Amino acid sequence: MSNVGSIDRGIRIVVGAGLVLAALSGYVGLWGYIGVIPLLTGVFGYCPAYRLFGWSTCPIKK
Repeated sequence: MSNVGSIDRGIRIVVGAGLVLAALSGYVGLWGYIGVIPLLTGVFGYCPAYRLFGWSTCPIKK
């Protein structure tokens, strides 16, 4: 069950990977590892917070 659309997924993956890479390189502190969350939600196409609030950016309707 996907609730994250393709544009949303792309943004999440880019931002998440950027934050993780910045944390790994020492450019930002440990808070940069928070990028794992958008990275994983982008990769899997599912966001638990979207489900909690009843939101979806996925164009496929059931």
